[in-house]
Amino acid sequence: MKATEVPAIAGAYLFEPTPYTDERGFFCRTFDADVVRSVGLDPGAFIQDSLSRSARGVLRGLHLRSGAGEAKLVRCSYGRIFDVVVDLRPDSPTYRNRASFELSDETQATLYIPAGCAHGFQALTETADTSYRIDRPHDPAEDVTIAFDDPELAIDWPLPVTSMSERDRKAPGLAEALEHVLKRKES
Repeated sequence: MKATEVPAIAGAYLFEPTPYTDERGFFCRTFDADVVRSVGLDPGAFIQDSLSRSARGVLRGLHLRSGAGEAKLVRCSYGRIFDVVVDLRPDSPTYRNRASFELSDETQATLYIPAGCAHGFQALTETADTSYRIDRPHDPAEDVTIAFDDPELAIDWPLPVTSMSERDRKAPGLAEALEHVLKRKES
């Protein structure tokens, strides 16, 4: 497994496994504490694993946690997704940069998203299973959602959106969401 820094998002990494393939299919390591540690991350910090299943065209996000934020490892274990990260850490050298990736079951690559970055994805296949490894318990009071179609972000989603949650549909634009995050930090 190799770790590659994501230039557009400071502190983000793409972990790419080395699959062993034969007539039965493949086997690969999708998490390696030593590799995670080699880039300065604490592998023991991840305390919760979650899984979502989405149909083609479903869009989830853009999501962010206020307060201390939330770091996560994201991998598409089945199917393919178009994955987007937006750096919303005001002190980051890549503040407001965005990066996109295609994650798939063929590569089993895992994306590390630092706390303070917004994240969203769209399912590109009829079924797409996306797994998350998160570094702190979920607190719904800290959930922040940003409009997926905010013109300032200008994300070029590859498919028409077929479905999204009510919360995502009603999400405010980037400026309003950031104002909301700042108010939460002040209180």
